Amino acid sequence: MKRRDRRGAPPRGAGGRPAQGEPVEPAASLEALRARHPRDWEAVSERLLRALSTGKAEDVAAFVAAIHAEAEHWRGRVRASGNNPAVASAAQPALVRERLAKLALEQTTLALAAQQTTGTVRLGLWSGLLVQRLFFSRALERKPASLAAFRLFWPLVRRRRIVMPLVNGRGIYCFYTRALVKALAALAAGRPCLELAAGDGTLSRFLAAEGVAVQATDDASWGAVTVPEGVLRLEARRALAERPAPVVLCSWPPAGNGFERAVFRTPGVELYVVIGSRHRFATGDRDAYEQQETFDGAVDERLSRLVLPPELDPEVLVFRRRG
Repeated sequence: MKRRDRRGAPPRGAGGRPAQGEPVEPAASLEALRARHPRDWEAVSERLLRALSTGKAEDVAAFVAAIHAEAEHWRGRVRASGNNPAVASAAQPALVRERLAKLALEQTTLALAAQQTTGTVRLGLWSGLLVQRLFFSRALERKPASLAAFRLFWPLVRRRRIVMPLVNGRGIYCFYTRALVKALAALAAGRPCLELAAGDGTLSRFLAAEGVAVQATDDASWGAVTVPEGVLRLEARRALAERPAPVVLCSWPPAGNGFERAVFRTPGVELYVVIGSRHRFATGDRDAYEQQETFDGAVDERLSRLVLPPELDPEVLVFRRRG
């Protein structure tokens, strides 16, 4: 598979959507979790500060991977035990540490992007109005963005770097252009589609408006995102088994997730499209991408340029089944 070092968004698994599985107090703030779990916070904060102090992205990535691997280990043990209460109780500290790390990195990323550590981060009235008009139809309901309008007005938005950190907490990791939606519809070529980890189902909603037969699914494991009725509440592996489709999509999959391997193992999948960032630590299961042997995968640079904003270093990967 052709690839480049991936992604300039906040680390995913840090500042991104959590891996599918049971969340730990999803509505709790960082401050509340710190107060309830002081020993876990002490352990996480010490490791986080050590990773951030080097200024190297790979050190942050290693921190994220280690925290996530520990939590995944315990999630596996809980599943293998049939949700035995004793095993679930033993798993709780690792899951708490994963959640603390995620929230801490979100806060750190936002502060760095805003170049401030105290006070409320705001775009300002004019910039906020431009962002609203470019990306949203009302409130935080996204619309397919006009690439021409974006090129014209985005340079006028002050403090552009804080836009995505400000909306990440609502499950928004990128914006889709009309051109991207039409291009994805063309890739589907009339075939049924399945979207995994769809969150509020925005991408599927856009594709359906283009006439694509698409089903959005999400396990609703993150309390910050409201999963509407049109999105089936299914964990990704169950969705692949119960709602098979030749075309599978996933936008901003969690870094080091456990479900993308199942996409490559599902016999009926002909095409898999991943929308994410170029930075390896930020999104996606890169090991799964590189180790699978039944698909040809490559970065589609044209589609990548249709994901906004460019400050994310977006990347669209397209995997086609061989033969």
